[in-house]
Amino acid sequence: MYRTLLKSKVHRIKITGADLHYEGSLTLDEAIMEAANLIPFEKIEVYNVNNGQRFSTYVIPGVRYSGECILNGAAARLGHYNDIIIIASYAAVNEKDLENFYVDLVYIDESSNTIKEHKRVKALNSKVLTSIDE
Repeated sequence: MYRTLLKSKVHRIKITGADLHYEGSLTLDEAIMEAANLIPFEKIEVYNVNNGQRFSTYVIPGVRYSGECILNGAAARLGHYNDIIIIASYAAVNEKDLENFYVDLVYIDESSNTIKEHKRVKALNSKVLTSIDE
């Protein structure tokens, strides 16, 4: 049996821009993508803390260490500059592999939109194994 588990989370990043006429997606600082174990064109869920909007899209890399988080295409209508969002990615994991499955949690410094803390959590028992400071 497979279970769908959180794989990656970027917690409380601010929207830095919107481009309605781009073909779609969310542009995210490449360093944040790597810390969160996100790859280009990966499906993500976006939760807007300010207005309650929840939507799916895919992520593409932005300028490394820029702190950029840009809503593109139709998603540009679902958030505004400086809105706080949560970005999540999920994975279907075979129960046999749960023992070795980890979740990457990236916490954002809201004043600079940069990585404040990176935790890798073992999903099966939810213990924080490492904290990676950038």
